Amino acid sequence: MPKDDRLIVGAETCDDAGVYRLNDETALIQTLDFFTPIVDDPYRFGQITAANALSDVYAMGGKPLLVMNILACPIKSMKADIFREVIKGGLSKVVEAGALLVGGHSVEDNELKYGLSVTGVVHPDRVLLNSGAKPGDHLILTKPLGTGILSTAIKGKLAGSEVEEQITEIMATLNRIPAEVMADVRDRGYQVHACTDITGFGLLGHLHEMMIASGVCARLVMNRLPVISGCVDFVNMGIIPEGAYANRKFYSQWLKKADTEDDAMEMVLVDPQTSGGLLIAAPPETTQEILKRMEGTVYPFTCVDIGEVVERDAGMVELL
Repeated sequence: MPKDDRLIVGAETCDDAGVYRLNDETALIQTLDFFTPIVDDPYRFGQITAANALSDVYAMGGKPLLVMNILACPIKSMKADIFREVIKGGLSKVVEAGALLVGGHSVEDNELKYGLSVTGVVHPDRVLLNSGAKPGDHLILTKPLGTGILSTAIKGKLAGSEVEEQITEIMATLNRIPAEVMADVRDRGYQVHACTDITGFGLLGHLHEMMIASGVCARLVMNRLPVISGCVDFVNMGIIPEGAYANRKFYSQWLKKADTEDDAMEMVLVDPQTSGGLLIAAPPETTQEILKRMEGTVYPFTCVDIGEVVERDAGMVELL
């Protein structure tokens, strides 16, 4: 491919989106994401999908600006009202993010699929990558883990409507407030070194990518990890999504556990999340300020300091 010096982040890295410098003040963030339904309610499916796509812009330190819909419609087996509800759900999150829906495209397909192409903006000097974590940084996670495991329990009719509503709310919640707090803290001189969001590769996979790109190691404190209530019980029952097994097969080589028998927490670490939280690497004074500021917001989840970055084997994740 031809080289363009204005391309800040391209396809060569494992970052969350592409970033292109327009001028000294503005860079464009471009991302796209879509998938099949993970909940039965079409409106909530639209919300979750939109929150998931918008999250990539937040993870790069930017603000969503323009959005386009991507919709695959099984028009021979579903009513048009379902497609309208999906789009309405997505639009509700686009509006909440302060972005504009400017169009989209639909095709006929055998299976419902929905997603967004999102364009965001960020100052070129304030782009957050997954490659900047430094020894001594602490790690903040902004949403609890376990949505994939609990979704599998719901599909198996082992968990009820309360659990479904709980995980739907987690997945449909924008990472906007943590991103805005992080931006405001940076405006006041605090440093944030790296950021990504937790999605299909699970916490272990995305944390490994951050650590290998940064040339450092992560040390997680197991009893600090925010895990949705009941999640570990389902793991012990063998209720585990297929994606978690695939993630463990690939990423377990990068995990070092103090308790080699604790397979349940390992499965939580590799649980594929949909629209998971932000993972932020920053100096201790920054993480303390972010956590303090988050307590004063309406964000519905507790952001947690889950561990630290150390100078050891690049890419390794130690679970203490």
